[in-house]
Amino acid sequence: MKWLERIPSIWKRAYWLICLWYFINFAISAIIEWQFDNPAYYVLWNAFFLYEALIISIILIFLWSHWLSNFKTVFQVVGHVAGIILFFFVMGTLSYFFNDYLEGFVYFVHWKEYMLALLSWDALRFHDQYIITVGVYYVIRYFQGIQRQEKEKSILAIKNREMQISLLKSQINPHFLFNTLNSISTLVHTSKEQARKVITNLSDIFRYALDSHGEELVQLSSEIEFIENYVRIQQVRFGDRLRFEKEIDSSCLSIEIPPMILQPLVENAVKYGIGPKEEGGTISLLVRRSKDVVLFEVRDDGLGSKAKKVMDGSSSGIGMANTDLRLKSYFGPQSGLQINASENGYRVRFFVNDKNTKTLIPPKTKLEPQPI
Repeated sequence: MKWLERIPSIWKRAYWLICLWYFINFAISAIIEWQFDNPAYYVLWNAFFLYEALIISIILIFLWSHWLSNFKTVFQVVGHVAGIILFFFVMGTLSYFFNDYLEGFVYFVHWKEYMLALLSWDALRFHDQYIITVGVYYVIRYFQGIQRQEKEKSILAIKNREMQISLLKSQINPHFLFNTLNSISTLVHTSKEQARKVITNLSDIFRYALDSHGEELVQLSSEIEFIENYVRIQQVRFGDRLRFEKEIDSSCLSIEIPPMILQPLVENAVKYGIGPKEEGGTISLLVRRSKDVVLFEVRDDGLGSKAKKVMDGSSSGIGMANTDLRLKSYFGPQSGLQINASENGYRVRFFVNDKNTKTLIPPKTKLEPQPI
């Protein structure tokens, strides 16, 4: 009975609940008639046979309603009016058969009188049976439609999010690789040893970029190693003018973050903070935990607000902006970058809740870093 297994459970439950409801109704009415009106046992049997006919009719009404739902509302209304009339004649005739026909009232005139008598009051019982069944069908269809719409919206939102993340990563990765190669092009002729180190670092960077491109999240330890390789390449270019410090809470190394999320922050500090400054400066990377909240911060003592472009990170202006969008895509609208630029440098940070992987902006805590 594979076709039965394919029927959604909600329709099965609805069917059995309707059947149970009418079983109670038929049982009560039959027992009352048997006790107080006609103490013959055939009254109970007649009610049972009518109940059997009804539970079969409920299935047919569901199928009829499902077929009519393919048409416009006016045709559905007309179809259900015809269904009520047909249902009345079928159930009325069966009632006549069990009550009068078996008693010897076998002529058409007897059937006609019986059916006309039903129209006075008992017809409402048959109409209600049809209308209630149709009503249950449309209520279920309505809520199924709402669930279907919500599911489609969720699927669409997930696809849009994945497309956005893919687009943002495709924008960031080529840009980073271009700048790195451009840096190497100025260094390969100065020292073979330095060139080998840069090539080794670059190969590690390529490997990380390619491996992480298909991953939605990576461990912080991998991201830190990637940043260190990037800074080593830049230090070959800038020499002693570029210094790098890090303060990483060891308990945070296993948390997961979007790949290459820190690189535009460090690159922005190099390009617009330290690079244009004659005496250079220091870039500091801080990752610190307070319970479930983890602080990520990149700051420098470069030009800060005196730089021509403080929040750029790329020649096309997409690096920092896309980092902010990526954070919001992964963790929500409150997870964007927080920027604080001053004459002594600039600071960029964001917070991650390691417990539920959702970024939040917490109140003032011990995580608050000292001003630059």
